[in-house]
Amino acid sequence: MPALPGFLIIPFLLLLGMIASGPVLFPHFWEHNYRYVAVTLGLLVLGYYLLVLHDHHMPAETLADYTSFAVLLSSLYIAAGGIYINANARATPLINIIVLFSGACLANIIGTTGASLLLIRPFIRLNIHRIKPYQIIFFIFIVSNAGGLLTPLGDPPLFIGFLKGVPFFWTLQHLVLPWFIGVTSLCAIFYYFDWKNRAEDYAPKSEVKQKIDQRIEFYFTGKRNLVWLAIIIGAIFLDPNVVPGLPAITVGDMKFSFIREIIQLTAAFFCYRYSSKTALNGNHFSFGPILEVVFLFFGIFFTMMPALQMASRLAASPAFSSLLNPDTVYWAAGSLSGFLDNAPTYANFLSLSMAKYNLSYSNVQDVHNFATGLTGSPETYHLLEAISLGSVFFGAFSYIGNGPNFMVKAIAESAGIKMPSFFKYILSYSIPFLLPVLFLIWLVVVR
Repeated sequence: MPALPGFLIIPFLLLLGMIASGPVLFPHFWEHNYRYVAVTLGLLVLGYYLLVLHDHHMPAETLADYTSFAVLLSSLYIAAGGIYINANARATPLINIIVLFSGACLANIIGTTGASLLLIRPFIRLNIHRIKPYQIIFFIFIVSNAGGLLTPLGDPPLFIGFLKGVPFFWTLQHLVLPWFIGVTSLCAIFYYFDWKNRAEDYAPKSEVKQKIDQRIEFYFTGKRNLVWLAIIIGAIFLDPNVVPGLPAITVGDMKFSFIREIIQLTAAFFCYRYSSKTALNGNHFSFGPILEVVFLFFGIFFTMMPALQMASRLAASPAFSSLLNPDTVYWAAGSLSGFLDNAPTYANFLSLSMAKYNLSYSNVQDVHNFATGLTGSPETYHLLEAISLGSVFFGAFSYIGNGPNFMVKAIAESAGIKMPSFFKYILSYSIPFLLPVLFLIWLVVVR
C-alpha cells in the first residue's frame, strides 16, 4: 500500500482538540453537537479510504472492532446500571484504598470495564461528602487500567494475546510484580491526597446532592443482573477465529463475529427490561453517558485509522526494527497506547517483535513459543512482558487511552462532578503522578 498522505491525520487531531477544548471553550455548542462533529469527522476519513484509496480492508476491520467495543461497553453499562450497591460507611482514606485495591483485583475477573462500571457509582456515593476529581482520576488509574494486568480477561490487549496463543496463566506467572508495584504505588499516592482531604468539610454542589442517593445503610439490589453480567463477559470468548464452526461474517480472509454481539445485546435488553426500578433510580440511570462514549469513539476509531497505520509503518521501518528490545517497546507501545487504541498497538508490536525471530504472529504455536521463551532466547518473553506492561499501564495516560476511562468520566460528570479537561488530566495528573510510577516499573521490572 502506498504511503498515506499526511493530511489524513488532521481529522484525528481536530477531534482530540475539540474533545479537549469543547467542554471548556464552547460548552453549549459541544454539548449539543459533539455527536455530529465526531460522526462527520469519522465518516470523512472512512469515505477517503473507500472512495480514494479503495481500501476496504482497514475500514472493515475498524468497523468490526468498533462494533465489538460499542456493544460490549453498552451491554456492561446497562447491566451495571441495574446493580445498586450502597455502603453504610463514611469514606475514609483506608476504606477508599480497600475499594480501589478490591476493584483492581476484580478487574482481572470481569475486566477493567466491568469492574469500573460496577464500582464507580458506589465509590462516588461513598465519598459524596467530600468528592473531588482526583478520586475519580485515581479510580481510572487503578481500577480502569492498572488492575487488569493479571489475566487475559482484564484488558483487551491481553485478551488478544490469549486468542493468538499466549497461555492463559502467562500474565499471572510473569506480571504479578509489576502489577503489585503499579497498583500499590498508585494506592499510596492516592492515600496521601485522600489523607490531606479527609478533614476538609467539603460540601458537594447542589446538583451532586440531587443526583446521587445519600442513603447510608448498606443496600444491594439487582442480583439477577449478576447473571446477565456473567453472560455478557462469557460471550467475549465466542470469537469465530478461535472457536471452529462458529458462524461469522466473512470479508476476504477475515472473519468477524456477530453471534457474540447478539448474545451481549440480548442480555443487555433483558437486563434493562427486568432491572429493579430501585436499582435504576438509585443509580440515576440514563443512557446519556453511554451515548456520549458511543458517538465520540465512532469518530475516534475511524479518524485514528491513518494514525495507526502511520505508527505501524514507522515501527516496521528497518531503523526502528533494529532497536527492538524490552526498553524501546515498553515506551513506544506505551506512548501509542496512551492516545491510540491499545489493542492494535499490542498486536502490532507483538507481530514486529516476533518477526525479529522469524516467528509468525498468525501461528498459534509460534506465539506460544515466543511467550514461553522456547525459541532459545529468554528475551522473547521479556519483550512480551514489556509490550503487555506498556499497553495496559499507559492506557490510563489520557481519557481515550482505554474505553473505561471516558465511560467513568461521563458517569462522574452526569453525577455533577466537574472533571478536568483532556489536557489538564494529562498535565495535572498523568505526568506528575502516573508517569513516575511507569518509570519505576521500567526501572525495576523492564530494564
